[in-house]
Amino acid sequence: MSEPTPGLKTSAFKVPGEGSSAAISVVTVFVILGLWFVVTNMGWIKPLFLPSPQATFEQFYAYLTGAANDKPLWQHFAASMFRVFAAFFLACLLAVPIGIAMGMSRVWRGIFDPPIELYRPLPPLSYLPLIIIWFGIDELPKVLLIFLSCFAPLAMAARSGMRSASQEQMNAAYSMGASYTQVIRHVVLPAALPEILVGMRVSIGFGWSTLVAAEMVAANVGLGQMVLNASNFLRTDIVVMGIIVIGVVAYMFDLLMRRIEDKLVPWKGRV
Repeated sequence: MSEPTPGLKTSAFKVPGEGSSAAISVVTVFVILGLWFVVTNMGWIKPLFLPSPQATFEQFYAYLTGAANDKPLWQHFAASMFRVFAAFFLACLLAVPIGIAMGMSRVWRGIFDPPIELYRPLPPLSYLPLIIIWFGIDELPKVLLIFLSCFAPLAMAARSGMRSASQEQMNAAYSMGASYTQVIRHVVLPAALPEILVGMRVSIGFGWSTLVAAEMVAANVGLGQMVLNASNFLRTDIVVMGIIVIGVVAYMFDLLMRRIEDKLVPWKGRV
């Protein structure tokens, strides 16, 4: 008699070396900082093109303490956070239900697919003048521009996620007496949740990348406005400092979204 075939383990699949990825990332950051320090302090690159880390940190400290010849950093930060997260919240409020409807109904897909696919490839600067003409130069066009950059990827992710549930899972739920609404709630939506969360991470990245363009609209405060204003006076140290602040904030939010993803969909990436 032949020996029974060993069963496949159903425990979580662990990527080799996953625990060391954080250490590698830290080393990479220090290597980049070291190279930045060397090339700028050795005079290989002029400060106009790339300021030294010391000059960049001095500007960060000046803005942080309010000693800079500008509004303090917290005011720029608060204004940008309000614009980005107000737009992101509105995008989640509208894009997720619309994406779910597109994934479940051909009618809704036929209604929303053409306008979304039409504007999705367009850079925000291409329709910025039209938004200014329609909505003026107050806070609304700034939030709206960021909202549009967040909306399309989130709606597409929700639409794609609705196809994650297999027909066998839905048939099994129906066979146990579940209604159509219960199947959507307990089978389809949990299967779509991982892609929806990934869409949130992608859309907030688009929102931060649109920040500078949004704050070109007659803004006098904001991280993007700070970078834009400094570039007009060739203050590369302030430009680099602002870029780093925007990047760090976006990365911290991405880490937060990853943690939320681990809590809400712990089965993702497991076999």
